[in-house]
Amino acid sequence: MVQRVAVIGAGPSGLTSIKCCLDEMLEPTCFESSNDIGGLWRFKETPEPGKANIYQSVVINSSKEMMSYSDFPPPAELPNNMHHSEVMLYLRLYAQEFQLMQHIRFQTTVVSVRQRADFAVTGQWDVDTESAAGQRETHIFDAVLICSGHYTQPHLPLSDFPGIESFKGRYFHSWEYRNSKGLEGKRVLVIGTGNSGSDIAVDISRVAERVYLSTRRGAWVIGRVGPGGLPGDIVWSSRMQSMIRNLFPNWSTRAVENKLNEAFDHKLYGLKPKHSFWAQIPIVNDDLAGRIISGRVQVKPNVKEFLGTSVVFADGSMINEVDTVIFATGYNYSFPFLPPKIQTKCGYRLRLYKHIFPPSLTRPTLAVVGFIHGFGAVNPLAEMQARWATRVFKGLVELPSEEIMLKEIEKDSEIMHQSYVCSERNPLQVDYLPYMDSLAEKMGVKPNVLKLFLRDPKLALEVFLGPCTPYQYRLSGPGQWTGARQAILTQWQRVTQPFRTRVVPEPESRTACGLRSLAALTGAALLVCLFFYQVSNT
Repeated sequence: MVQRVAVIGAGPSGLTSIKCCLDEMLEPTCFESSNDIGGLWRFKETPEPGKANIYQSVVINSSKEMMSYSDFPPPAELPNNMHHSEVMLYLRLYAQEFQLMQHIRFQTTVVSVRQRADFAVTGQWDVDTESAAGQRETHIFDAVLICSGHYTQPHLPLSDFPGIESFKGRYFHSWEYRNSKGLEGKRVLVIGTGNSGSDIAVDISRVAERVYLSTRRGAWVIGRVGPGGLPGDIVWSSRMQSMIRNLFPNWSTRAVENKLNEAFDHKLYGLKPKHSFWAQIPIVNDDLAGRIISGRVQVKPNVKEFLGTSVVFADGSMINEVDTVIFATGYNYSFPFLPPKIQTKCGYRLRLYKHIFPPSLTRPTLAVVGFIHGFGAVNPLAEMQARWATRVFKGLVELPSEEIMLKEIEKDSEIMHQSYVCSERNPLQVDYLPYMDSLAEKMGVKPNVLKLFLRDPKLALEVFLGPCTPYQYRLSGPGQWTGARQAILTQWQRVTQPFRTRVVPEPESRTACGLRSLAALTGAALLVCLFFYQVSNT
């Protein structure tokens, strides 16, 4: 019987994994190689090799309601898109609320995870650790949760850039970037238009003479600021919108792309990609277009070669006297402490059932949590994975046979490669809401909107038409939280609270009229929408 669980890593995925263990009356011990929680979100003045790093200006792409844990709404006064220091505050509050710190062993690195000789019977693991002082220990655990992240090994493909050895300036990976200090008045080339590359280009452009942003395939750009100034992901993440997208995929894709091109023409700005909007996670940046239109950032194609301080691009154009090159070229992922058998791949991704369980284990007592990408925040994804994994550990949920799991992995991988732009640096991606619902359904925590409408119309309206926040998965079933309903009904108050630094009064009659109109429209549409939603999910 599973009792003692090793949790590797005390970042956002590790913290929620500790809590999920406690919720299932398991005994977690978390091993964290650094001296603090937070993982990626803990800013360090000096980068630490082998650990995730962020730059000083980082602001989270997901809004606070969408990135929250399902039973811990963020404080109303926190901004919607938080600075990394505020994300750390939220994580500390979460750890304090659920008394997680006492289960963490800091400055302890996991060196090896091995099946015990009697694994087929016990499902137990030997976990070797090493302290900061060099002391080694071997621990026996009934189960293991891998929450170590995948932004620790920078990918620096210098062989793809002929002549880089002749470059007379400075070059480094974005992993090393802290801030723009030292780049004042410089000519800087940033290679890579992921979120980090675009953020860094914008950041440096405020002090540099000129910034060039090189992109291999382009990207779609969305802003954190959505319609009416509300957080964009709050406005565009409802179950109704997901239903429409599934029913009319081509139309919805065109609609999104047309909307983005209304803000600025991606082709005119040199950013339009060959792939459709949903095929790759977009750049989330409110400032990039402004820096391009002002000439502070110039978009360039892929680099062909370096010639001293000059750079030649694939279209034949050249820039001279480049001082600094920053490679925002992603990360390699690896789990060196795991047995090779568990690290086999299917395409670019690890061969994991639902991106969590290795199908080859005779006993399902090891799970990977948080190793996933989606059009949404990782915190709710990791939490859902951990909730399911711990219930599997307890024997409350059974996995399919190895044969069935392997077939599903092959099918999921095929669909993923058809639907998304995948590579070794971006090995996996999921459709956020369907993936969350699929795990929730296995646990019996997926909200039934039709039944909810009959029992609680006010709540059903918010669940279906409002943002699909994580609290929805605490309304019923295992892990039900009595505060979930209130968290959903008050989420808009927490969204608007940070804006109330100067309240502008609005005529009461106008507000009342608007609310009555909204109620009439949504009420009339709800029954039709719910019918189609039920059809699309059967």
